[in-house]
Amino acid sequence: MTFTRRILAASLAGTLALTLAACNTAEEAETSLEGEAIAAIPAPEGQSWVQTVNVSDEGGFVIGNPDAPLKLVEYASHTCGACALFSQTGASSLKQDYIPTGVVSLELRNLVRDPLDLTIAAMVRCGSPELMQPLSDQAWASFDQIMNNAQANGAAFQAASELPANQRFIGIAQAAGLIDFFAARGLSSDQARTCLADNASVEAIAAESQQNAIDDNVNGTPTFFLNGNRLDASQWAQLEPILQRAGAR
Repeated sequence: MTFTRRILAASLAGTLALTLAACNTAEEAETSLEGEAIAAIPAPEGQSWVQTVNVSDEGGFVIGNPDAPLKLVEYASHTCGACALFSQTGASSLKQDYIPTGVVSLELRNLVRDPLDLTIAAMVRCGSPELMQPLSDQAWASFDQIMNNAQANGAAFQAASELPANQRFIGIAQAAGLIDFFAARGLSSDQARTCLADNASVEAIAAESQQNAIDDNVNGTPTFFLNGNRLDASQWAQLEPILQRAGAR
């Protein structure tokens, strides 16, 4: 079975498994989160919460106070237009106005949908942990460009999907113009190729994504959780009021 078909099969299996899980409604969760305003929590001397990054046990990249009273988790895909829209219209406000207070942290988890998505996920994770979210935001800022490149080079993209494991993701990245795109943003071509040639690490991202999706009953993006509660919000206009009612003022 080709890599593309294996990803699709895994996605289908994950979706079927997700339908068996049960959880509280988003409305019930949001009601339980309502509370008084939470005072700002200063970062340690000489540090900034927006520059504080940790990797969670689930493999997500957390920006902000690791002990923030409001822990926001976003499941996102790099080939998801709605995820790109959230990044373009809401991520900057979240990172400028809320995370610096130490009250809110943001954990970004990849929900892998397809080989191109997985390739970008591997590339944004290729550098230091501090670069994962900024590189993700830059990829989403150029969402149309990346997707158009992939579509325009459909034959090369399909051929890349059939390459040996240690060449496959490099080929996909080249077909979508990602090697040059990320090189212009601080991830060198050699570094990117080295990461993409590590097939075991790339496949591990996909496996982790599938397991997290099953564990948290997630089958769409973007999906947000606040303190473990699923939210009925997919864009900033819906999300910000929920954060404010929970105490992020």
